[in-house]
Amino acid sequence: MEVIELPEDVSLLATALWEWAVELVPRLFAAILILFFGWLFARWASRTVANLAHKTDAIDRTLRPVFAAIVRYGILILVIVAVLGQLGVQTTSILAALGAAGLAIGLALQGTLSNIASGIMLLWLRPFGVGDYIETVNVTGTVEEISLFHTRIRTWDGIYKFVPNAQLWNVTLTNYSRNPTRLILIDFGISYEDDMAEGRRVLVETAERHEGVLKQPPPVVVPTSLADSAVVLQLRAWAPIDDFWATRWDLTQAGKRDLEAAGITIPYPQRVVHMSTPDRNGADVATLPGPAASTSSGK
Repeated sequence: MEVIELPEDVSLLATALWEWAVELVPRLFAAILILFFGWLFARWASRTVANLAHKTDAIDRTLRPVFAAIVRYGILILVIVAVLGQLGVQTTSILAALGAAGLAIGLALQGTLSNIASGIMLLWLRPFGVGDYIETVNVTGTVEEISLFHTRIRTWDGIYKFVPNAQLWNVTLTNYSRNPTRLILIDFGISYEDDMAEGRRVLVETAERHEGVLKQPPPVVVPTSLADSAVVLQLRAWAPIDDFWATRWDLTQAGKRDLEAAGITIPYPQRVVHMSTPDRNGADVATLPGPAASTSSGK
């Protein structure tokens, strides 16, 4: 049997390929194992952090999903760097290339990066949290979720709002849920013929009897204006933020009922018209009050 001898160049190439395969296959196998178990570990760590965050009150619920995401993607980045190093890739050059690519992408996605920066500031300073009722020039509603890119808001009538974080960071924002108590202001109009002091006393007693009104500071009633057809008395009472609207509605109904029970009139807006009758020479000889014209809307 004749033995075929390979040319020297082919033999050297085959030897080089064999040595390269012998060296690469273990590294490739190790890189696959690192990637697989690293991905599993990142997933497990993210779930563990999320579960621990939900079981403690030390971490605000707004930050819980953010912590879980940071842990997962941080581990995945380390795993990818380890895989590249196992394959013999110079990670420094890759990081430099990624930095240049990141700069180009950043210039192309300035709006998105602005939302990320705004999301980081919102999560750090926390002007509002999940469950707070907020108001801006563009949107009003209850916050349901805060992420790095956007915030989900549900309006009072159940409408879903997707708001980029940049629109919530660079504007004046009102948070109606931040403080534990809130002042209730209700205007009542009483007739000029009625006793103002009696009306104030009735409204104060109405507020003091309501269980949703705080004792301190105590409720007060002050005259705020002398309107065209009524003296306006303003009821001022403090209530817990969770009971604000229910207490306000109850006080509005109870205030009207108690004023009427005390004989105090809540007048309608009205206007008195005087009519004059000229004589033969064109001069007014008599001035008689005409009927009062009233509107159907009341205070």
